[in-house]
Amino acid sequence: AATKLASAEKLMYFCTDQLGLEQDFEQKQMPDGKLLVDGFLLCVDVSRGMNRNFDDQLKFVSNLYNQLAKTKKPIVVVLTKCDEGVERYIRDAHAFALSKKNLQVVETSARSNVNVDLAFGTLVQLVDKSRGKAKIIPYFEALKQQSQQIAAAKDKYEWLVSRIVKSHNEAWPNVSRKMLPSPEYQDYVYLEGTQKAKKLFLQHVHRLKQEHIERRRKMYLALLPQAFDALIPDLDEIDHLGRGKVEKLLEAKPDFLKWFVVLEETPWDATSHVDNVENERIPFDLMETQPAEQLYEAHLEKLRNERKRAEMRRAFRENLETSPFITPGKPWEEARSFIMNEDFYMWLEESVYMDIYSKHQKQIIDKAKEEFQELLLEYSELFYELELDAKPSKEKMGVIQDVLGEEQRFKALQKLQAERDALILKHIHFVYHPTKETCPSCPGCVDSKVEQLLGSRFIRPSERNQKNLLLDSNIDRINLVILGKDGLARELANEIRALCTNDDKYVIEGKMYELSLRPIEGNVRLPVNAFQTPTFQPHGCLCLYNSKESLSYVVESIEKSRESTVGRRENHLGHLPLTLVLVNKRGDTSGETLHSLIQQGQQIASKLQCVFLDPASAGIGYGRNINEKQISQVLKGLLDSKRNLNLVSSTSSLKELADVDLRIVMCLMCGDPFGADDVLLPLLQAQSCRPAPGGGGSVL
Repeated sequence: AATKLASAEKLMYFCTDQLGLEQDFEQKQMPDGKLLVDGFLLCVDVSRGMNRNFDDQLKFVSNLYNQLAKTKKPIVVVLTKCDEGVERYIRDAHAFALSKKNLQVVETSARSNVNVDLAFGTLVQLVDKSRGKAKIIPYFEALKQQSQQIAAAKDKYEWLVSRIVKSHNEAWPNVSRKMLPSPEYQDYVYLEGTQKAKKLFLQHVHRLKQEHIERRRKMYLALLPQAFDALIPDLDEIDHLGRGKVEKLLEAKPDFLKWFVVLEETPWDATSHVDNVENERIPFDLMETQPAEQLYEAHLEKLRNERKRAEMRRAFRENLETSPFITPGKPWEEARSFIMNEDFYMWLEESVYMDIYSKHQKQIIDKAKEEFQELLLEYSELFYELELDAKPSKEKMGVIQDVLGEEQRFKALQKLQAERDALILKHIHFVYHPTKETCPSCPGCVDSKVEQLLGSRFIRPSERNQKNLLLDSNIDRINLVILGKDGLARELANEIRALCTNDDKYVIEGKMYELSLRPIEGNVRLPVNAFQTPTFQPHGCLCLYNSKESLSYVVESIEKSRESTVGRRENHLGHLPLTLVLVNKRGDTSGETLHSLIQQGQQIASKLQCVFLDPASAGIGYGRNINEKQISQVLKGLLDSKRNLNLVSSTSSLKELADVDLRIVMCLMCGDPFGADDVLLPLLQAQSCRPAPGGGGSVL
């Protein structure tokens, strides 16, 4: 039957997003006039309404039901707003429906979207009997199922958001477009609406931003102690200053801007500085926060504790120096009870005191040994009657100890009897065999110091070469500098050592030579990369390159090395034999690049007046940069150069020293505080001073 509905200009309802935003949806109106109706949903509001009597509403619903029943159409009673429902109203509504035969009741909540579909589904089943009968679920049970469904959909949607949104700078329009095809997004929007989906997105973005800010905060707070150590390491400067004055003091430091940045806007976590990941400087307004204040207080406390610990160490050392109980050789276990107190244990670990004690023991033992050595010299007559083999009998040792026993310097070594007896025997051995090895002051022996001084001043040929300058068999050592950039020098040095014997000997033409290598890869003007050192006099230099950059490094290093010796009398590096070698590029032995490097190397070799070696053929070197044949060729050439250099320099020395007008004999006491260099340097600095060719290590 046709039923007339008075619904002129009433908009059709689509979804929850439409409420309050009608203009954003399709403006489709309900039809006006007569239309076919297959069934009715009879709605009863069971909430507590303002100025509304539920009994009156129920009467109205009863009258309406009577009118609808005349149509013989299916009717379903729908209780609305059950989320705010009054228990009595719900009970009365059920009683009303029960009084009508075959009248079904569905408890719903449109706001919570509970049982709304069920209400329509129940009516459809009544209209179309062929459909299965819908199971009517009470509101609270349906609400529980709905909540579980929403919670599951929410979890999936949040997972989707966390997978797609990794930055707190993401915007909702872009992200929503990315998520639109995803079922997780569609299901959640269907259940909860777009606004709630956006709200969860914004919460996630906010969480990401807070996590980002917290990471930056932790980074700044981790840097803050380092900034304090660098800018205000002095306790006296800050000990009595307030926070404001400390901040002004920090700003006045020259390196302030290295550690801090002063922002125009504050706080720092609300500015763009949060996203400036390249700038790791600490925002200065962070100093106003409690964690920063705590770190500053911790810095102050650290400085105070360090000062206190330093005071404890100093007091402990003073205690050691003034205590009559601390004697040379006394173990820590015996001394501890005399010198330790509660304050010491409070501030420092016992291991620290043990370290200080051991150093103090070394000082007083060394001093006691020096004084005992003086005692032995004072009683020199005790040692005159010994046999020539300088091995005193037990009786003689007893006599010596009896004579010296009353001396305090003898008693000072009471706990070191073995060392004291060893000093006596060493002194006896020195009396009868006085050498620099048996000298009591060794290694402070004057003979040793003079030889070291002359050795550092002059480069002396070996005595064997002076006795027979023409015998090649006496030239048994080769000092080779290996110059190369980017690991070339170090790699070749390892390869050459692999060809040597276990004691660094290399065989050339059937004879063994001691090979000393000095790989250099850095700035040759630095002492650590110098060609020549007090203990290393180079006989030649092997220059390696495998690119334009490494060839430029070789040329610059050679020029710098030569410039450093210009004007010197001993300009050895100016005539140092050089060999330039193009290193294989690991299997690349052909092509225009190799040809170009060979040409450049030949030009540089001509400029430097040195030997140029072509790169080794593939397969000959067993994977090495240079093959063994080339290494032998280089070392043989250095041997020839070394022989010529030794012959010329030695002959020149003999001629220069043939006419000597003045000979000086000097006598210096071993252990004298007035050092040998103070006496000899005025003589060594004279231009006419030369080492004597046959005078040993201490004759000029």
